[in-house]
Amino acid sequence: MLRVVTRNSPATYFEDRNGETGFEYELVKRFADDLGVELKIETADNLDDLFNQIGKPNGPVLAAAGLVSSEQRKKQVRFSHAYLEVTPQVIYRNGQSRPTDAAALAGKKIMVLKGSSHAEQLAQLKQQYPGIEYEESDAVEVVDLLRMVDEGQIDLTLVDSNEVAMNQVYFPNVRVAFDLGDARSQSWAVAPGEDNSLLNEINSYLDKVQKNGTLQRLKDRYYGHVDVLGYMGATTFAQHLQQRLPKYEQHFKAYAKQEKVDWRLLAAIGYQESLWQPAVTSKTGVRGLMMLTQNTAQAMGVSNRLDPKQSIMGGAKYLAYMKDQLDESIEEPDRTWFALAAYNVGSGHLDDARKLAAKEGLNPNKWLDVKKILPRLSQKQWYSKTRYGYARGGEPVHFVANIRRYYDILTWVTQPQLEGDQVAEGNLHVPGVDKSKPNQESPQL
Repeated sequence: MLRVVTRNSPATYFEDRNGETGFEYELVKRFADDLGVELKIETADNLDDLFNQIGKPNGPVLAAAGLVSSEQRKKQVRFSHAYLEVTPQVIYRNGQSRPTDAAALAGKKIMVLKGSSHAEQLAQLKQQYPGIEYEESDAVEVVDLLRMVDEGQIDLTLVDSNEVAMNQVYFPNVRVAFDLGDARSQSWAVAPGEDNSLLNEINSYLDKVQKNGTLQRLKDRYYGHVDVLGYMGATTFAQHLQQRLPKYEQHFKAYAKQEKVDWRLLAAIGYQESLWQPAVTSKTGVRGLMMLTQNTAQAMGVSNRLDPKQSIMGGAKYLAYMKDQLDESIEEPDRTWFALAAYNVGSGHLDDARKLAAKEGLNPNKWLDVKKILPRLSQKQWYSKTRYGYARGGEPVHFVANIRRYYDILTWVTQPQLEGDQVAEGNLHVPGVDKSKPNQESPQL
Protein backbone atom coordinates (compact mmCIF):
# COMPACT_ATOMS: atom_id res chain seq x y z
CA MET A 1 0.00 0.00 0.00
CA LEU A 2 1.19 3.51 -0.87
CA ARG A 3 0.10 6.01 1.78
CA VAL A 4 0.04 9.57 0.50
CA VAL A 5 -0.81 12.82 2.27
CA THR A 6 -2.22 15.77 0.36
CA ARG A 7 -4.39 18.89 0.65
CA ASN A 8 -8.12 19.11 0.02
CA SER A 9 -8.52 21.66 -2.78
CA PRO A 10 -9.63 21.82 -6.44
CA ALA A 11 -6.00 21.83 -7.62
CA THR A 12 -4.88 18.84 -5.57
CA TYR A 13 -7.50 16.39 -4.31
CA PHE A 14 -11.20 16.25 -3.57
CA GLU A 15 -14.12 13.86 -3.81
CA ASP A 16 -17.15 14.23 -6.03
CA ARG A 17 -20.07 11.89 -6.63
CA ASN A 18 -17.86 9.75 -8.86
CA GLY A 19 -15.18 9.35 -6.21
CA GLU A 20 -11.70 10.76 -5.73
CA THR A 21 -10.33 13.25 -8.26
CA GLY A 22 -7.90 16.15 -8.70
CA PHE A 23 -4.62 16.75 -10.52
CA GLU A 24 -2.37 15.48 -7.71
CA TYR A 25 -4.65 12.52 -7.08
CA GLU A 26 -4.59 11.37 -10.70
CA LEU A 27 -0.83 11.79 -10.94
CA VAL A 28 -0.13 9.81 -7.78
CA LYS A 29 -2.82 7.20 -8.57
CA ARG A 30 -1.01 6.40 -11.82
CA PHE A 31 2.22 6.09 -9.83
CA ALA A 32 0.61 3.60 -7.44
CA ASP A 33 -0.75 1.65 -10.41
CA ASP A 34 2.75 1.57 -11.92
CA LEU A 35 4.06 0.11 -8.68
CA GLY A 36 1.18 -2.36 -8.54
CA VAL A 37 0.09 -1.29 -5.08
CA GLU A 38 -3.07 0.09 -3.49
CA LEU A 39 -3.25 3.86 -2.96
CA LYS A 40 -4.44 5.30 0.33
CA ILE A 41 -5.01 9.08 0.39
CA GLU A 42 -4.95 11.07 3.62
CA THR A 43 -5.59 14.80 3.89
CA ALA A 44 -3.69 17.13 6.21
CA ASP A 45 -5.40 19.89 8.17
CA ASN A 46 -2.66 22.35 7.21
CA LEU A 47 0.88 22.49 5.82
CA ASP A 48 2.55 22.03 9.21
CA ASP A 49 0.44 18.93 9.74
CA LEU A 50 1.35 17.69 6.27
CA PHE A 51 5.09 17.99 6.82
CA ASN A 52 4.80 16.46 10.30
CA GLN A 53 3.02 13.41 8.92
CA ILE A 54 5.78 12.56 6.44
CA GLY A 55 8.02 9.88 7.81
CA LYS A 56 6.04 9.20 10.99
CA PRO A 57 6.00 5.52 11.96
CA ASN A 58 3.14 3.86 10.06
CA GLY A 59 2.36 7.22 8.47
CA PRO A 60 2.29 8.50 4.89
CA VAL A 61 5.53 8.01 2.96
CA LEU A 62 4.84 10.61 0.28
CA ALA A 63 3.36 14.12 0.11
CA ALA A 64 1.70 15.00 -3.21
CA ALA A 65 0.28 18.43 -2.54
CA GLY A 66 1.62 20.99 -4.98
CA LEU A 67 4.68 21.69 -2.84
CA VAL A 68 7.37 24.16 -3.85
CA SER A 69 10.92 23.27 -2.86
CA SER A 70 12.73 25.74 -0.60
CA GLU A 71 15.89 25.72 1.52
CA GLN A 72 13.79 25.73 4.71
CA ARG A 73 11.69 22.81 3.56
CA LYS A 74 14.72 20.82 2.45
CA LYS A 75 15.62 20.59 6.14
CA GLN A 76 12.41 18.61 6.69
CA VAL A 77 11.95 16.50 3.55
CA ARG A 78 13.54 15.40 0.29
CA PHE A 79 12.01 16.60 -2.96
CA SER A 80 11.45 14.74 -6.21
CA HIS A 81 12.03 15.96 -9.73
CA ALA A 82 9.72 18.81 -10.73
CA TYR A 83 6.47 18.19 -12.60
CA LEU A 84 4.75 21.61 -12.72
CA GLU A 85 5.93 25.22 -13.05
CA VAL A 86 3.94 27.83 -11.09
CA THR A 87 4.35 31.51 -10.34
CA PRO A 88 3.49 33.12 -6.98
CA GLN A 89 0.93 35.87 -7.51
CA VAL A 90 -0.26 38.75 -5.35
CA ILE A 91 -4.06 38.76 -5.22
CA TYR A 92 -6.25 41.80 -4.52
CA ARG A 93 -9.95 42.72 -4.74
CA ASN A 94 -11.39 44.39 -7.82
CA GLY A 95 -12.24 48.02 -7.07
CA GLN A 96 -9.44 48.41 -4.54
CA SER A 97 -6.08 50.04 -5.17
CA ARG A 98 -3.91 47.66 -7.18
CA PRO A 99 -0.40 47.16 -5.78
CA THR A 100 2.21 47.05 -8.52
CA ASP A 101 5.37 46.01 -6.68
CA ALA A 102 6.63 44.58 -3.40
CA ALA A 103 6.98 48.01 -1.79
CA ALA A 104 3.22 48.54 -2.22
CA LEU A 105 2.51 45.59 0.09
CA ALA A 106 3.41 47.71 3.12
CA GLY A 107 0.42 48.76 5.18
CA LYS A 108 -1.90 46.14 3.68
CA LYS A 109 -3.80 43.44 5.54
CA ILE A 110 -2.20 40.27 4.18
CA MET A 111 -2.86 36.63 5.05
CA VAL A 112 -1.13 33.50 3.72
CA LEU A 113 -1.07 29.82 4.61
CA LYS A 114 1.05 29.08 7.65
CA GLY A 115 4.27 27.31 6.73
CA SER A 116 3.83 28.05 3.03
CA SER A 117 6.51 29.09 0.59
CA HIS A 118 4.61 32.37 0.34
CA ALA A 119 5.16 33.00 4.03
CA GLU A 120 8.87 32.46 3.43
CA GLN A 121 8.76 34.99 0.57
CA LEU A 122 7.08 37.60 2.74
CA ALA A 123 9.57 37.04 5.55
CA GLN A 124 12.40 37.78 3.14
CA LEU A 125 10.64 40.85 1.72
CA LYS A 126 10.02 42.21 5.21
CA GLN A 127 13.76 42.54 5.70
CA GLN A 128 13.81 44.95 2.76
CA TYR A 129 10.42 46.57 3.43
CA PRO A 130 9.82 46.62 7.22
CA GLY A 131 6.34 48.06 6.70
CA ILE A 132 5.08 44.73 5.33
CA GLU A 133 2.91 42.97 7.90
CA TYR A 134 1.22 39.64 7.33
CA GLU A 135 -0.62 36.89 9.16
CA GLU A 136 0.01 33.19 8.75
CA SER A 137 -3.02 30.97 9.32
CA ASP A 138 -3.26 27.20 9.67
CA ALA A 139 -7.07 27.34 9.80
CA VAL A 140 -7.59 28.14 6.11
CA GLU A 141 -6.91 26.74 2.64
CA VAL A 142 -6.25 28.57 -0.63
CA VAL A 143 -9.97 28.68 -1.41
CA ASP A 144 -10.59 30.40 1.92
CA LEU A 145 -7.91 33.02 1.25
CA LEU A 146 -9.40 33.83 -2.14
CA ARG A 147 -12.87 34.06 -0.61
CA MET A 148 -11.57 36.45 2.07
CA VAL A 149 -10.08 38.72 -0.59
CA ASP A 150 -13.26 38.44 -2.67
CA GLU A 151 -15.38 39.49 0.32
CA GLY A 152 -13.00 42.22 1.49
CA GLN A 153 -12.00 40.52 4.76
CA ILE A 154 -8.32 40.89 3.86
CA ASP A 155 -6.57 43.17 1.38
CA LEU A 156 -4.12 40.75 -0.19
CA THR A 157 -2.92 37.18 -0.31
CA LEU A 158 -0.29 35.18 -2.19
CA VAL A 159 -1.37 32.16 -4.25
CA ASP A 160 0.38 30.09 -6.92
CA SER A 161 -0.73 30.75 -10.49
CA ASN A 162 -2.25 27.31 -11.10
CA GLU A 163 -4.53 27.61 -8.08
CA VAL A 164 -5.49 31.17 -9.01
CA ALA A 165 -6.48 30.01 -12.49
CA MET A 166 -8.49 27.08 -11.21
CA ASN A 167 -10.31 28.95 -8.44
CA GLN A 168 -10.75 32.47 -9.80
CA VAL A 169 -14.07 31.69 -11.45
CA TYR A 170 -15.61 31.01 -8.05
CA PHE A 171 -14.58 34.45 -6.83
CA PRO A 172 -15.45 37.09 -9.45
CA ASN A 173 -13.98 40.01 -7.48
CA VAL A 174 -10.51 38.45 -7.26
CA ARG A 175 -7.74 39.91 -9.43
CA VAL A 176 -4.02 39.24 -9.95
CA ALA A 177 -2.01 42.34 -8.99
CA PHE A 178 1.41 41.11 -10.15
CA ASP A 179 3.72 38.10 -10.16
CA LEU A 180 5.94 38.01 -7.10
CA GLY A 181 9.19 36.58 -8.41
CA ASP A 182 9.99 34.00 -11.03
CA ALA A 183 8.27 30.72 -11.79
CA ARG A 184 9.01 27.90 -9.36
CA SER A 185 8.80 24.13 -9.53
CA GLN A 186 6.34 21.92 -7.71
CA SER A 187 7.54 18.51 -6.53
CA TRP A 188 6.54 15.59 -4.37
CA ALA A 189 8.20 15.12 -0.98
CA VAL A 190 9.41 12.11 0.97
CA ALA A 191 10.92 11.76 4.43
CA PRO A 192 14.61 12.48 5.00
CA GLY A 193 16.93 9.52 5.30
CA GLU A 194 19.48 7.33 3.58
CA ASP A 195 17.07 5.04 1.71
CA ASN A 196 16.57 6.43 -1.79
CA SER A 197 14.54 3.55 -3.21
CA LEU A 198 11.14 5.31 -3.10
CA LEU A 199 12.57 8.62 -4.30
CA ASN A 200 14.28 6.88 -7.21
CA GLU A 201 11.00 5.19 -8.18
CA ILE A 202 9.20 8.56 -8.03
CA ASN A 203 11.80 10.32 -10.14
CA SER A 204 11.79 7.53 -12.71
CA TYR A 205 7.99 7.71 -12.92
CA LEU A 206 7.86 11.52 -13.21
CA ASP A 207 10.51 11.45 -15.94
CA LYS A 208 8.51 8.79 -17.80
CA VAL A 209 5.16 10.63 -17.71
CA GLN A 210 6.93 13.79 -18.81
CA LYS A 211 8.39 12.02 -21.86
CA ASN A 212 5.36 9.96 -22.91
CA GLY A 213 2.87 12.83 -22.77
CA THR A 214 0.83 11.60 -19.80
CA LEU A 215 1.79 14.60 -17.69
CA GLN A 216 0.87 17.05 -20.44
CA ARG A 217 -2.50 15.37 -20.89
CA LEU A 218 -3.20 15.69 -17.16
CA LYS A 219 -2.18 19.34 -17.27
CA ASP A 220 -4.53 19.87 -20.18
CA ARG A 221 -7.35 18.05 -18.41
CA TYR A 222 -7.12 20.16 -15.26
CA TYR A 223 -5.57 23.42 -16.41
CA GLY A 224 -5.98 23.57 -20.19
CA HIS A 225 -9.42 25.20 -20.08
CA VAL A 226 -9.51 27.17 -16.83
CA ASP A 227 -9.11 30.63 -18.35
CA VAL A 228 -12.18 30.60 -20.59
CA LEU A 229 -14.34 32.66 -18.21
CA GLY A 230 -13.72 36.31 -17.50
CA TYR A 231 -15.24 38.39 -14.73
CA MET A 232 -18.60 38.83 -16.47
CA GLY A 233 -18.79 35.17 -17.42
CA ALA A 234 -18.05 34.04 -13.87
CA THR A 235 -20.55 36.43 -12.33
CA THR A 236 -23.29 35.51 -14.80
CA PHE A 237 -22.74 31.78 -14.31
CA ALA A 238 -22.86 32.21 -10.53
CA GLN A 239 -26.20 34.01 -10.79
CA HIS A 240 -27.70 31.47 -13.18
CA LEU A 241 -26.49 28.60 -11.01
CA GLN A 242 -28.82 29.84 -8.29
CA GLN A 243 -31.66 31.33 -10.30
CA ARG A 244 -32.07 29.09 -13.35
CA LEU A 245 -30.55 25.66 -12.71
CA PRO A 246 -32.98 24.68 -9.89
CA LYS A 247 -35.88 24.78 -12.38
CA TYR A 248 -34.33 22.09 -14.55
CA GLU A 249 -32.00 20.15 -12.25
CA GLN A 250 -34.42 17.24 -11.77
CA HIS A 251 -34.68 16.77 -15.54
CA PHE A 252 -30.90 16.87 -16.01
CA LYS A 253 -30.52 14.22 -13.30
CA ALA A 254 -33.32 11.98 -14.58
CA TYR A 255 -32.29 11.87 -18.24
CA ALA A 256 -28.57 11.75 -17.47
CA LYS A 257 -29.21 8.67 -15.34
CA GLN A 258 -31.32 7.16 -18.13
CA GLU A 259 -28.54 7.66 -20.69
CA LYS A 260 -25.70 6.83 -18.26
CA VAL A 261 -24.00 10.24 -18.45
CA ASP A 262 -23.04 12.67 -15.68
CA TRP A 263 -25.93 15.07 -15.05
CA ARG A 264 -23.48 17.91 -14.42
CA LEU A 265 -21.95 17.40 -17.86
CA LEU A 266 -25.43 17.49 -19.39
CA ALA A 267 -26.24 20.65 -17.42
CA ALA A 268 -22.97 22.23 -18.57
CA ILE A 269 -23.94 21.57 -22.20
CA GLY A 270 -27.32 23.17 -21.57
CA TYR A 271 -25.68 26.25 -20.10
CA GLN A 272 -23.27 26.58 -23.00
CA GLU A 273 -26.10 26.22 -25.50
CA SER A 274 -28.78 28.48 -24.00
CA LEU A 275 -27.73 29.81 -20.58
CA TRP A 276 -30.49 27.43 -19.31
CA GLN A 277 -33.20 29.31 -21.18
CA PRO A 278 -35.94 27.11 -22.73
CA ALA A 279 -37.31 29.48 -25.39
CA VAL A 280 -34.13 30.44 -27.23
CA THR A 281 -34.04 30.28 -31.03
CA SER A 282 -30.89 30.99 -33.03
CA LYS A 283 -30.67 32.51 -36.49
CA THR A 284 -29.76 29.06 -37.83
CA GLY A 285 -33.00 27.55 -36.55
CA VAL A 286 -31.76 25.52 -33.58
CA ARG A 287 -34.10 25.92 -30.63
CA GLY A 288 -34.67 25.24 -26.97
CA LEU A 289 -32.64 24.74 -23.84
CA MET A 290 -30.31 22.23 -25.52
CA MET A 291 -30.46 24.06 -28.89
CA LEU A 292 -31.44 21.04 -30.98
CA THR A 293 -31.82 21.11 -34.75
CA GLN A 294 -35.15 19.96 -36.16
CA ASN A 295 -33.55 16.80 -37.58
CA THR A 296 -31.81 15.94 -34.30
CA ALA A 297 -34.99 16.55 -32.33
CA GLN A 298 -36.97 14.20 -34.58
CA ALA A 299 -34.28 11.53 -34.40
CA MET A 300 -34.23 11.72 -30.60
CA GLY A 301 -38.01 11.64 -30.22
CA VAL A 302 -38.51 15.29 -29.30
CA SER A 303 -41.82 16.72 -30.55
CA ASN A 304 -41.52 20.16 -28.91
CA ARG A 305 -38.04 21.65 -28.75
CA LEU A 306 -39.27 24.51 -26.53
CA ASP A 307 -40.39 22.09 -23.82
CA PRO A 308 -37.33 22.07 -21.48
CA LYS A 309 -38.01 18.52 -20.29
CA GLN A 310 -38.14 17.19 -23.85
CA SER A 311 -35.14 19.27 -24.88
CA ILE A 312 -33.02 17.90 -22.03
CA MET A 313 -34.16 14.37 -22.89
CA GLY A 314 -33.13 14.93 -26.50
CA GLY A 315 -29.78 16.40 -25.51
CA ALA A 316 -29.03 13.45 -23.22
CA LYS A 317 -29.90 10.94 -25.94
CA TYR A 318 -27.88 12.82 -28.52
CA LEU A 319 -24.79 13.00 -26.29
CA ALA A 320 -25.02 9.26 -25.58
CA TYR A 321 -25.47 8.62 -29.30
CA MET A 322 -22.40 10.71 -30.16
CA LYS A 323 -20.35 8.73 -27.64
CA ASP A 324 -21.54 5.43 -29.07
CA GLN A 325 -20.53 6.49 -32.60
CA LEU A 326 -16.91 7.07 -31.63
CA ASP A 327 -14.12 4.65 -32.43
CA GLU A 328 -13.75 2.09 -29.63
CA SER A 329 -10.05 2.92 -29.38
CA ILE A 330 -10.81 6.37 -27.89
CA GLU A 331 -10.65 6.12 -24.12
CA GLU A 332 -11.89 8.39 -21.35
CA PRO A 333 -11.65 11.25 -20.63
CA ASP A 334 -10.87 11.98 -24.30
CA ARG A 335 -13.96 10.06 -25.34
CA THR A 336 -16.17 12.60 -23.57
CA TRP A 337 -14.36 15.58 -25.12
CA PHE A 338 -14.65 14.01 -28.59
CA ALA A 339 -18.36 13.36 -28.03
CA LEU A 340 -18.85 17.02 -27.09
CA ALA A 341 -17.00 18.15 -30.20
CA ALA A 342 -19.14 15.86 -32.35
CA TYR A 343 -22.26 17.19 -30.58
CA ASN A 344 -21.22 20.65 -31.77
CA VAL A 345 -19.68 20.19 -35.21
CA GLY A 346 -20.87 16.73 -36.27
CA SER A 347 -19.12 13.37 -36.28
CA GLY A 348 -18.07 13.69 -39.94
CA HIS A 349 -15.99 16.82 -39.41
CA LEU A 350 -14.53 15.31 -36.24
CA ASP A 351 -13.44 12.25 -38.22
CA ASP A 352 -11.84 14.56 -40.79
CA ALA A 353 -9.85 16.29 -38.04
CA ARG A 354 -8.74 12.96 -36.57
CA LYS A 355 -7.47 11.81 -39.96
CA LEU A 356 -5.59 15.06 -40.48
CA ALA A 357 -4.08 14.71 -37.01
CA ALA A 358 -2.82 11.23 -37.84
CA LYS A 359 -1.24 12.51 -41.07
CA GLU A 360 0.52 15.21 -39.05
CA GLY A 361 2.02 12.60 -36.73
CA LEU A 362 -0.36 13.45 -33.88
CA ASN A 363 -2.50 11.04 -31.88
CA PRO A 364 -6.02 10.93 -33.37
CA ASN A 365 -7.38 9.49 -30.11
CA LYS A 366 -6.21 12.36 -27.90
CA TRP A 367 -8.23 15.56 -27.60
CA LEU A 368 -5.07 17.50 -26.79
CA ASP A 369 -3.82 16.71 -30.31
CA VAL A 370 -7.05 16.82 -32.31
CA LYS A 371 -8.11 20.20 -30.91
CA LYS A 372 -4.98 21.65 -32.54
CA ILE A 373 -6.20 20.42 -35.93
CA LEU A 374 -9.92 21.26 -35.80
CA PRO A 375 -9.48 25.01 -36.56
CA ARG A 376 -7.77 24.04 -39.84
CA LEU A 377 -11.12 22.82 -41.16
CA SER A 378 -11.97 26.45 -41.93
CA GLN A 379 -8.88 26.81 -44.17
CA LYS A 380 -9.20 25.73 -47.81
CA GLN A 381 -5.70 24.26 -47.97
CA TRP A 382 -6.83 21.79 -45.31
CA TYR A 383 -10.56 21.22 -45.75
CA SER A 384 -10.08 20.60 -49.48
CA LYS A 385 -8.30 17.39 -48.48
CA THR A 386 -11.17 16.13 -46.30
CA ARG A 387 -14.31 14.12 -46.98
CA TYR A 388 -16.78 16.49 -45.34
CA GLY A 389 -15.16 19.78 -46.35
CA TYR A 390 -15.41 23.16 -44.67
CA ALA A 391 -16.36 23.55 -41.01
CA ARG A 392 -16.03 26.31 -38.43
CA GLY A 393 -13.49 24.13 -36.69
CA GLY A 394 -12.60 26.62 -34.00
CA GLU A 395 -16.13 26.48 -32.60
CA PRO A 396 -15.99 22.93 -31.19
CA VAL A 397 -12.66 23.75 -29.51
CA HIS A 398 -14.25 26.67 -27.66
CA PHE A 399 -17.43 24.65 -27.10
CA VAL A 400 -15.54 21.86 -25.34
CA ALA A 401 -13.37 24.26 -23.31
CA ASN A 402 -16.39 26.18 -22.04
CA ILE A 403 -18.32 23.05 -21.12
CA ARG A 404 -15.32 21.61 -19.31
CA ARG A 405 -15.09 24.77 -17.23
CA TYR A 406 -18.79 24.81 -16.39
CA TYR A 407 -18.60 21.10 -15.61
CA ASP A 408 -15.63 21.67 -13.28
CA ILE A 409 -17.58 24.29 -11.35
CA LEU A 410 -20.68 22.12 -11.08
CA THR A 411 -18.52 19.20 -9.94
CA TRP A 412 -16.86 21.30 -7.25
CA VAL A 413 -20.06 22.81 -5.84
CA THR A 414 -21.86 19.44 -5.76
CA GLN A 415 -19.25 17.58 -3.73
CA PRO A 416 -20.56 15.05 -1.18
CA GLN A 417 -20.04 17.55 1.66
CA LEU A 418 -22.48 19.84 -0.14
CA GLU A 419 -25.10 17.10 -0.51
CA GLY A 420 -28.73 17.61 0.35
CA ASP A 421 -29.85 19.16 -2.94
CA GLN A 422 -28.46 22.51 -1.89
CA VAL A 423 -28.44 23.73 -5.47
CA ALA A 424 -32.11 22.91 -5.88
CA GLU A 425 -32.98 24.39 -2.50
CA GLY A 426 -31.08 27.57 -3.23
CA ASN A 427 -28.83 27.15 -0.18
CA LEU A 428 -25.59 26.95 -2.10
CA HIS A 429 -23.25 29.90 -1.60
CA VAL A 430 -21.83 31.06 -4.89
CA PRO A 431 -19.08 33.64 -4.31
CA GLY A 432 -19.69 36.98 -5.92
CA VAL A 433 -23.47 36.82 -5.72
CA ASP A 434 -25.40 38.62 -2.99
CA LYS A 435 -28.45 36.45 -2.32
CA SER A 436 -30.12 39.28 -0.43
CA LYS A 437 -30.74 40.95 -3.79
CA PRO A 438 -33.46 38.92 -5.54
CA ASN A 439 -33.46 40.71 -8.88
CA GLN A 440 -30.00 39.86 -10.17
CA GLU A 441 -31.22 37.96 -13.23
CA SER A 442 -28.95 38.80 -16.13
CA PRO A 443 -30.27 40.11 -19.47
CA GLN A 444 -31.82 37.48 -21.70
CA LEU A 445 -29.61 35.86 -24.31
